Amino acid sequence: MAEKWLFLVLSLGCAAAPRPRPRQEKLELLLVEVLRFPTVAGNDQARRDQQAWLLRTAASFGFEARDAGLVTEIELPGPPGAPVLGLVVHGDVQPVEEKAWSVPPFGGVVRDGEIFGRGAADDKGPLVQALLAMDAIRDLPRTHTVRLLVGSDEESGSSDLKEYLKSHEPPAYSLVLDSEFPAVVGEKAWDGLSVSAPEEPGIILKAGLAPSIVPDDARATIRWSDELEKRLRAKPLDPGTRLELTRRGDDLDVIVHGRSAHAGVNLAGGRNALVSLAHVLAGELPAGGAADLLAFAAHAPTLQLPGDPAWRGWAINIATLTQKDGKYTLVINLRRPPPLTAAQSRDLLFAEVRKSSPRLQPGEFFFGDEPLVFDPKAKLVRRLMDDYARATGEPAPPAISGGGTYAKRLPRSIAYGMWFPGKPYPGHDVDEHISLADLRRGLDVLVVTLRDLACGPPIQEPFKP
Repeated sequence: MAEKWLFLVLSLGCAAAPRPRPRQEKLELLLVEVLRFPTVAGNDQARRDQQAWLLRTAASFGFEARDAGLVTEIELPGPPGAPVLGLVVHGDVQPVEEKAWSVPPFGGVVRDGEIFGRGAADDKGPLVQALLAMDAIRDLPRTHTVRLLVGSDEESGSSDLKEYLKSHEPPAYSLVLDSEFPAVVGEKAWDGLSVSAPEEPGIILKAGLAPSIVPDDARATIRWSDELEKRLRAKPLDPGTRLELTRRGDDLDVIVHGRSAHAGVNLAGGRNALVSLAHVLAGELPAGGAADLLAFAAHAPTLQLPGDPAWRGWAINIATLTQKDGKYTLVINLRRPPPLTAAQSRDLLFAEVRKSSPRLQPGEFFFGDEPLVFDPKAKLVRRLMDDYARATGEPAPPAISGGGTYAKRLPRSIAYGMWFPGKPYPGHDVDEHISLADLRRGLDVLVVTLRDLACGPPIQEPFKP
């Protein structure tokens, strides 16, 4: 009972306090600094260097900070016995193809009011916003401890949180700052289908960087003939793609350039070079595994797959094509809405592959995910929607996202921002960037939200109406 009265007094004091003003002038400096760590999968030194930066930066703000292995904890304490409100981001990034960028991808370049760099939007911009939002409410009477969790392998498996939860309790409830505004009440499942075919002598195929990136480069090396080159030059290209043909002796390099994009959140904003290559080479290769695999790559985006219409269908990204150990392997990333389960999705897709050609072998790249669903009327969801509307003056409906987040990996967590609705998402793209204006605006929204949640009475059963 005494604890309840304490929380009530603190929340009344917070409501009476002036609206906090975040130190927006530090946004650019901090984001440029953290963008310079090339924290792609496998670069353990960059991960360690970035964690050291996080610990130093947290200390400079006066926060408590702890090395929790693959996760870094940064904390603004509340009163004794206070529940923990989590803020969750990731510090790792997708791989890059440097030659495709107009700026150094890990240079933290600022130009025309935009900050460029891998992770600017996904997810280092939100990391910096979280630090400054916590700083903004430090002098308010809080009813919660605010704990920022910075993960390190969200883009390559989320094993960091799995390991973290073996020895750490999750917060009472958490906001995952790695999606779109306002509250995300549905996250599609992440499926990965592999399709293999026997290698064909004299045909080399290669495309794509990672399953979650629309490929902006796809290439084939095939036997040259003057007639073939003329036919290829005359073929229409998919919109937004460009064909490059280079003869090397008896070989012809067929290269298609497209535009990368986030496979789950901005699939329509990409221009898939691999699908375009499949269209260009249709009917030009001898019968065999290469021809069949490219034919399936061209067909797969048109698959009619069952899904709840409220979730806006599947997102199908024909992602990578590699050649190794005597076979070609195509990887297709699919963002799956309800109602199919992972097992049903796998069986349906395997059947589509077998129906396409007996030379193609379906495989399981990843089918270990399910959609995440929240009740739009849940207490926490309604609070977040109200906070967003209060901060922006622009009420918006709850979001459904094709991008999976840590909300699937951390109990009692939901994605909340930090990308504004109606704008193409640049995460995973070449020349990834974020505007200073959107950074400031998102920071303001987060400060309003933390003032409400971290300083208000604890929410009982936050994910129930």
